[in-house]
Amino acid sequence: MQIKYFFWILFGLNLLNYIDRQVLYAVFPLLQTDLNLNDFQLGALASVFMLVYMCYAPFIGYLADRFSRPKLIALSAFLWSGATLSCGFACNYISLLIPRALIGVGEGGFTTIAQPFLAEHYPQEKHAPVLAAFGLALPVGSALGYVLGGLISGQWGWRVAFMAVAIPGLFLALLALMLLKDKIRQTQTERPTLKDYFPLFHNKPFLQVCFAEAMMTFVMGGLAAWMPMYLHRYLGFSAAQAGTQFGILVISCGALGTYMGGHVAAWLLKRTPQAYYKLIAVCFAAALPFCWLALCLTHAGTVLACLGMALVLLFMPTGAIAAALVATTDPKIRSMAFAVNIFIIHLLGDALSPTLIGWVSDTWTLKTAVFIASLLLLPGAWASLKAKN
Repeated sequence: MQIKYFFWILFGLNLLNYIDRQVLYAVFPLLQTDLNLNDFQLGALASVFMLVYMCYAPFIGYLADRFSRPKLIALSAFLWSGATLSCGFACNYISLLIPRALIGVGEGGFTTIAQPFLAEHYPQEKHAPVLAAFGLALPVGSALGYVLGGLISGQWGWRVAFMAVAIPGLFLALLALMLLKDKIRQTQTERPTLKDYFPLFHNKPFLQVCFAEAMMTFVMGGLAAWMPMYLHRYLGFSAAQAGTQFGILVISCGALGTYMGGHVAAWLLKRTPQAYYKLIAVCFAAALPFCWLALCLTHAGTVLACLGMALVLLFMPTGAIAAALVATTDPKIRSMAFAVNIFIIHLLGDALSPTLIGWVSDTWTLKTAVFIASLLLLPGAWASLKAKN
């Protein structure tokens, strides 16, 4: 029973983490009109979040290896929820940019700690399925961010959309503060030194997985930020319809891919120690043709079907990636390992992609920008195949 409520509190926070993060993209067209923003400025709202998020991760990783993780988790949730709430009061670009940066602090703190904290409560053979189940919050939360953002902003405006998704996080943060316990940390007497972190940068499997995930994150970050706008521009969807349609795809295809991937990874692990790496590479390579087809075709139903298949394949390695990071790192420095992972994947991934795609879109077209971004799945697949335990 204890593990169940432990899992569900963390899952609920992770769900809100992605809802609050993604709701911005559903209201891009409304923000562009009300605040008179260009595509580069819209992309920068996503990038500033990621820049702060990734730079803060090593700092919180250092603290999480030494101090109470439940308190740090609760504080992080309070911070990102409050910052999301303040987005609803923005009156100009700067007053929206600053809260987006603060959301990066809060969510960076939570994400760095949550996965290794959760994995410690389960045996190794259950890591991929459990972390995949935890990772379901990514597609479900992201989809809800699009859907709620689209529906609420369509009825009451973008300000109410930010406020509505922020309030539940404040209550769940309080619940985490009261109920989560760090029994493993309470019995751990040895604390890591800075010298203990150096082997991470010589850990080839760890670094290869980080690079592969970074390439996926570049593509996924670009799709998350710009596909609702793509549907709006090229297929004639309204802002609300674009957010809702893309949200439905993310929640259905993302959840299906994440669930399937966790169980496929566990099944493959019984047959080969390279299971995680092979699954990542195959999924990346298989997703690429569907990404291209979605951009080449013009029939709305066919485009959405191809995009859905690409999302299934891109979400399938979710549990395998997290399990590979756990398997290749020392428990004593695991919070910092996940912090380094966060820094790498966002530095090379979605800290850049929304802004770069916006710049290429302003220079050429949005279709060209997304097409170029999808090519990075190829080096991601190659890096995963090169990783070995």
